[in-house]
Amino acid sequence: MTVYLVGAGPGDPGLLTVRGAELLGRADVVVFDRLAEHSLLDLAPARAERVDVGKSPGGPVDQAAINALLVDRGLAGLEVVRLKGGDPFIFGRGGEEALALLAAGVAFEVVPGISAAVAAPAYAGVPLTHRGLSTSFTVVTGHSRHEPDVDTNWEGLATLGGTLVVFMGVAHRARIAARLIAGGRSPTTPVTAVHWGTRPEQTTLRTTLAGLGAASLEPPAVIVVGEVAGLDLAWFERRPLFGRRVVVTRAPGQASALAERLRALGAQPIEVPTIEVVEPTDGGVALAEAASRVSTYDWLVFSSANAVDRFLPLLRDARSLGATRVAAIGPGTADALARWRVVADLVPERAVAEALLEALLVTAKTGSRALLPRAAVAREVLPDGLRAAGWTVDVVVAYRTRPRALSSEAIVAVGEADAICFTSASTVEHWVAAGGAATTPPVIVCIGPVTDTAAREHGLVVSAVADPHTIDGLVAAVNDALRRA
Repeated sequence: MTVYLVGAGPGDPGLLTVRGAELLGRADVVVFDRLAEHSLLDLAPARAERVDVGKSPGGPVDQAAINALLVDRGLAGLEVVRLKGGDPFIFGRGGEEALALLAAGVAFEVVPGISAAVAAPAYAGVPLTHRGLSTSFTVVTGHSRHEPDVDTNWEGLATLGGTLVVFMGVAHRARIAARLIAGGRSPTTPVTAVHWGTRPEQTTLRTTLAGLGAASLEPPAVIVVGEVAGLDLAWFERRPLFGRRVVVTRAPGQASALAERLRALGAQPIEVPTIEVVEPTDGGVALAEAASRVSTYDWLVFSSANAVDRFLPLLRDARSLGATRVAAIGPGTADALARWRVVADLVPERAVAEALLEALLVTAKTGSRALLPRAAVAREVLPDGLRAAGWTVDVVVAYRTRPRALSSEAIVAVGEADAICFTSASTVEHWVAAGGAATTPPVIVCIGPVTDTAAREHGLVVSAVADPHTIDGLVAAVNDALRRA
């Protein structure tokens, strides 16, 4: 097997390389540090061992111990991903780990990552090279076992010209600035320092070499020195929800689409799934039996994407539906059908059971036969309404939702967030049971009227309801609610 030294990128999980994601997806062991975005760990199989070797200043895990760990797991014949912030070979001590693996005869591969040297300035709107300002850039560390005066010729770097990118220079920033000025750089040279670059908590400080020493700055930060630092092409921190923390309560495996849309607006999604989707109590026997005779129905009616994803894999092939028509409660469910290459014949204008009932009664003839795969616990509006109109309706349980245990850390994180999204009545109920109404963020957004009713019944003050009742509508409602808050 192989040990993979994988660059995780500077923080934004979207900057992980395709190769890195592929290796995480099949890892037996993931060894990670504090600068690697922890959400990337979700890409690894649930069975994978996760080993935190985060090395904050003064921390207990030294490099020799990490090297030994990698060698041990590699010799055990495991697929090991060493997930390192940024790029493994740019101030990441990946070379030391590779040397240890080489000496032990353990096969390894290096997967480069996007370095904070280029990503943090880019996310702060600072190009490292720019026509008329800089044709080169130099990357250097401001940290060493000795004082920076010993290991780095700052005066020489000052004479090089171009852009200077300094890693780990916060502690010695005053002395670095003084030596660069002594080497000929003007005291008025623009400086941009980017703290936690590419992450939702990114902050950007703009100053000059003369002001750098007195500037309020905390590590980790990338410091850019040069005329390009005077450019302000900021985009990341100008997104409408930048830095706002939004809780996503959807079940695991379903939260990513909502989280990605929120992240695109600059928010920091906090995934705290309050429910999980599981098999029916009979293991899906009744669902499989219903799927085997689906062509005997006039209508196949779906009121959730979960039901679609549980039912359609049970069909033998594309001909199984025969002449049966398909209805979806809303665009989200219709999209789920489309992923299985099934086009919904009927989608009402409003994504609620009442609208779907009305649309079916208008579209179909009295006495039709309908199959409704759905959750074990669901509103009876649709089947009762169809039966009252003379339809024959068979309801089959496609899945159940059950509460997920929440850690005390997760509950605290929710309480400190700016907003929370509820996508079903069950997410509301299980959150209130686990965390309580008192710890709910001030801005509460629901995907639709049923969820809204459940929230209000539990004493929550709802800030907004999505319209349309889709993920995109939910994101828009969160955006509007937070901007008003």
